[in-house]
Amino acid sequence: MSKPSVVVLDYGSGNIRSAERALERAGAQVTVTSDADTALNADGLFVPGVGAYAACMAGLKAVNGDRIIGRRLAGARPVLGICVGMQILFERGVEHGVQTAGCDQWPGTVERLDAPIIPHMGWNTLDVAEGSKLFAGLDADTRFYFVHSYGVRKWELTDTGRMAAPLVTWATHGEPFVAAVENGPLSATQFHPEKSGDAGAQVLRNWLAQLS
Repeated sequence: MSKPSVVVLDYGSGNIRSAERALERAGAQVTVTSDADTALNADGLFVPGVGAYAACMAGLKAVNGDRIIGRRLAGARPVLGICVGMQILFERGVEHGVQTAGCDQWPGTVERLDAPIIPHMGWNTLDVAEGSKLFAGLDADTRFYFVHSYGVRKWELTDTGRMAAPLVTWATHGEPFVAAVENGPLSATQFHPEKSGDAGAQVLRNWLAQLS
């Protein structure tokens, strides 16, 4: 059985090499590129992201990454965003009073968490959505590794029409925030699966299993 092909989108942001290695260990054939045709034709697209929301969006647009994501989703082609690569999928981000437009795949605002210690750095359990495929086979007390100061504090998508409602997984650091979303071909995690040991490897394997 051939390995699923995954493109790690190279747009100047993200822990790309560790993501590449983690995906390969999980069973993918990985290409790191910003080439649109390669990204569109792969079985899966992995969107990393580290740092400021505005900088990530600028880098993404410079390689037409927002269009690549949109075209893949229009064709029901799987996409997985992690950390800021998840955040840019939402409507907007607000940092230091500056609002930046995101990819607008989901309504919602990425903003600074209201917590006694920022950044949120370390291992957290999740309140996993019932029916989740990303977290299949993992115990309720499984911990994942987070590094972030901003997040989505409120899920705003209420009417999905004929489509099945997205599965939203939460975590808490000072307050609840969105830790993962599964929405048809579009999935995302606020935590870093590539830094989350065996648990993160299982999430990646679960995602890859959906690409066939």
